[in-house]
Amino acid sequence: MKIFLIGFMGCGKSRKGKELAARLNYPFVDTDNEIVTATGMPVTDYFALHGQAAFRQIESNVLKTLADVPDMVIATGGGLPCFFDNMEWMNANGCTIYIKMEPAALVTRLHNRDKRPLIKGMNDTELLEFIHSKLAERETYYNQAHATVEGLNLDAAKILENLPAQ
Repeated sequence: MKIFLIGFMGCGKSRKGKELAARLNYPFVDTDNEIVTATGMPVTDYFALHGQAAFRQIESNVLKTLADVPDMVIATGGGLPCFFDNMEWMNANGCTIYIKMEPAALVTRLHNRDKRPLIKGMNDTELLEFIHSKLAERETYYNQAHATVEGLNLDAAKILENLPAQ
């Protein structure tokens, strides 16, 4: 089964995804890393050079290349579920888990902002406002996940408990 981890940047999709994949003996894929491989440049550089629309298109293309791999854990970019038919596609092709966190906790986790194009250069107040705004836009998509787990103190076992029966 494909397991898609979705949620806001900094919620732990990559870190927890690696743990979950190891526990299940599944391969782990981070869509941002796949974009780096596909474009030959860091996500921040691609985003700056080509803009958000081009980034979202390549992000969707990268997602769809995973169609033929039956068992894997995939950490998605925070905005990936919100563009094109990505959320619908993930729900149809695997199990989606929303790692949910409160905005204040996300601010604490997002200390290395320069590697994230949407929040580069923001102070804590600006970042908190940005997170509130983006979550308001994205929750409609995130809430379509098959299951939701709380991101604080999350471990792979908790994600496994929340996987729907297949």
